[in-house]
Parts: sequence; C-alpha cells; structure tokens
Amino acid sequence: MIRKILLLLLAALVVIQFFRPEKNQSTADSPNDISKHYPVPAEVSSILKKACTDCHSNNTEYPWYNNIQPIAWWLADHVKEGKKELNFSEFASYSPKKQHHKLEEVTETVKEGEMPLNSYTWTHKDALLTEAEKRILTEWADNLRKEIAAKHGIKEEEKK
Repeated sequence: MIRKILLLLLAALVVIQFFRPEKNQSTADSPNDISKHYPVPAEVSSILKKACTDCHSNNTEYPWYNNIQPIAWWLADHVKEGKKELNFSEFASYSPKKQHHKLEEVTETVKEGEMPLNSYTWTHKDALLTEAEKRILTEWADNLRKEIAAKHGIKEEEKK
C-alpha cells in the first residue's frame, strides 16, 4: 500500500513538471522605469539590483531551482505579490502621491529589516544589506520622496 502511494506521489510530481508559470522577464526596458524619470545613483542601482528588483521589477533573475515544480509556482506568486506592492519598472505610472507613499514604505521596511524578506535572503546571501547599504538606500528614498512632495505639493499627511 505504501509503495502504491509513493508511486502515485512520484507520478504526480512528474506530471506537475509540465505545468509552469509564466516567467517575469521582459525583453524591453519599461518607459515607466524609475531610473528613466528620477535620478538613481549607480550605488543605489547596485543595491536595488542585488536586493530588490528580482521581486519588485519586470525582470526576475531566476535561480536554477525555479525549474522544479511546485517551487516555481511559489516563486511566481512571491514575485506577483512583490510587484503588486511595488514595481520599480512601472514606478512612473504611479500617481505622485502613490510614488511618495511607496518611497516612504521603502524607507520603513528597509530600516525595520523587513526587506529584503528572510525567505529571499536565505537563498540569496548577497542580498543581505549592510548597515551602510541600508543607509544609502533609505537616504536616497527619503530624498526622492521629499523631491516628489515638493514638486507636486504633497503634504506629509497625504501619503497615498
């Protein structure tokens, strides 16, 4: 009986390998990318690339284990949720108030150690941010947030 169950589980595991989620990989640069509308210093760009853009852009660099189901489904859902929260590739399509709010969230989540997620840094050790990188990223986000607020007349209590 146990042998039949194990064979059935193995067969199911093989079958699900043929059902793959769509990958988050764009061949074209987005005209709404944050870097096309706001200054993103090379140092900040490097930090975003190593710790943020796999889940928060239109271009994910997938690890080898993304080819194994059900892991690929879990990763696809993780990326979908990350892009729903913040997508640097579509940042300029947000309203100025939303941009302001999202940059405030970047600062908060990085300072509080909520981003990058532990589930990401377990397998991407290079995504762990040093205190200096956290400071660089949060100062940039704060300064850009203030620039957007000044340009669009957004008061601090108007965050979204």
